Amino acid sequence: MAHFAQLDKYNVVTQVIVVHNNELMINGVESEAKGIAFCKLLYGGITTWKQTSYNNKFRKNYAGVGYTYDEQRDAFIPPKPFESWILNETTCCWQSPVQKPTDGNNYRWDEGTISWVLE
Repeated sequence: MAHFAQLDKYNVVTQVIVVHNNELMINGVESEAKGIAFCKLLYGGITTWKQTSYNNKFRKNYAGVGYTYDEQRDAFIPPKPFESWILNETTCCWQSPVQKPTDGNNYRWDEGTISWVLE
């Protein structure tokens, strides 16, 4: 099964759908373009679609509603969880500016103090 993300005019994901692999095949080879054509046929031709990988094999992250597709990075980027967090350019995931402790305790991020707080 293949997964396709529908994007709004700001490249924000509005839904992710599953498309059977049979809808993507051209002479036994998977084609994203054919999958996009199938999605447009189902939902109308005015929407933008991008294939997303459930296993993160391409476009960095599996798309989810609220994620943004970044054309320059060719990646789906999750919503920024906190204002202080920084985008990791390699993974296209957000990281805290302070490393989370790895002492086995449970912590939550406190944006007010820009620190991890023991729960």
